[in-house]
Amino acid sequence: MTPARESELPTTVPEKKRGPVIRFLRVLGPGLVTGAADDDPSGVATYAQAGATYQNGLLWTVPVVLPLMMAAQEICDRTVLATGNSLGRLIREKFTRRWRIVIGVLLVALVIANVLNGGADLMAIGQGMQLLHAGPAPLWSAGAGIAITVSLIFGSFGMIGRIFKWLCLVLLVYVVVLVVAHLDWADVALGLVGGHFRLTPAYLGLVVAVLGTTISPYMFFWQTAQRVEEMREEKLGGDPAPSLDERTRQGARRKLTDSRIDVFTGMAFSVIIMFAIIAATAATLGEHHKTVTSAAEAAQALAPVAGSYASIIFAIGFIGSGVLAVPVLAASGAAGMAGLLEKEWGFDRSVRKAPVFYGILVVGIILGTVLSIVSANPIQLLVLSATVNGIAAGPFLVIVMLIARDRKIMGDYRNGRLASTMGWIVTAVMCVAGAYGVWYTLFGQ
Repeated sequence: MTPARESELPTTVPEKKRGPVIRFLRVLGPGLVTGAADDDPSGVATYAQAGATYQNGLLWTVPVVLPLMMAAQEICDRTVLATGNSLGRLIREKFTRRWRIVIGVLLVALVIANVLNGGADLMAIGQGMQLLHAGPAPLWSAGAGIAITVSLIFGSFGMIGRIFKWLCLVLLVYVVVLVVAHLDWADVALGLVGGHFRLTPAYLGLVVAVLGTTISPYMFFWQTAQRVEEMREEKLGGDPAPSLDERTRQGARRKLTDSRIDVFTGMAFSVIIMFAIIAATAATLGEHHKTVTSAAEAAQALAPVAGSYASIIFAIGFIGSGVLAVPVLAASGAAGMAGLLEKEWGFDRSVRKAPVFYGILVVGIILGTVLSIVSANPIQLLVLSATVNGIAAGPFLVIVMLIARDRKIMGDYRNGRLASTMGWIVTAVMCVAGAYGVWYTLFGQ
């Protein structure tokens, strides 16, 4: 075990003076941002479609996906804490050259899926601004893409991290829609326990879409990448990020606990928004049998049903979530690929020091911006990206599980019995869901 760094020895008097609320808010970071980015416009569209099509029939997915998301993201997060390395770097350490080539192909597919998803999200930002009567959608889509690119290149990680944290609050507007919607709470409760379950191809196809938008590979890579950058910012000391073994025993225990609070809070926040959107659209659009195919269409359709304020709130929510999700999508693939190629990466690095990372990042956002301007149907982009993510989620979870159980890499922080059980359950679920998603996309519709 590496000796603890001097700056980490107990000097935490100011920490003791902070109240529990302040301390709780301070530990929130990568987990919260990852959970919030999961509710991007593509997720909003999927949840709105679930509520509009089957009303409360898919609410049972909310309590089901929560422990699965928590397990997957906690395991990803712990690999970083134990090693100080991102998932891309750990893949390079764990697997042989032949397997790294295979995983590299999966990463390329993930980058492409993220470009498609980012393009659809930028389109949703433009549509949201148009719904607020702020101007034409293509202009806002292009402007958002350019502004995000510039801020990521020239902004510091500290600034970017703070912006991301505050953007998460925008998603709370979806909870406000619940007040307007006047829910039938008895039917909501029945939906939460699976009382409206249906065994039809279309219904199961939408279940796969919900799973794919809540447990996506880009979340694994972003979670580990932002955690590494957060650790680099610590007073313990710069570069490389300090692993748990480089801390005092008390410091390691505190870091592990704080990170779990962050991850579990982020995943809970994500499914609360998921519940709010499904339940609200079920009580409004579902009651009036209005179908939706995009987040913007859901916001527009809410106006005659629940009033113009609900529509405006919905639009503001997915504008904010889109601004948060686009850089997360682009950076997750860029960090994963750069780490796998053993290149420098991170927002705390300059373009000169991390050209591969910034190159993939900028090209991804530019292509997404172009798609958002020229594409007439964002749903085609979302369906294709969701299919790729659904296929890739299972294999990437297998990769994560193999790393997390490796004693040589993880040491004393490798998966225990509970983490292994939950991790392999979510892996199996996503492998089955991905296989069904491929079949349904090709033959079931």
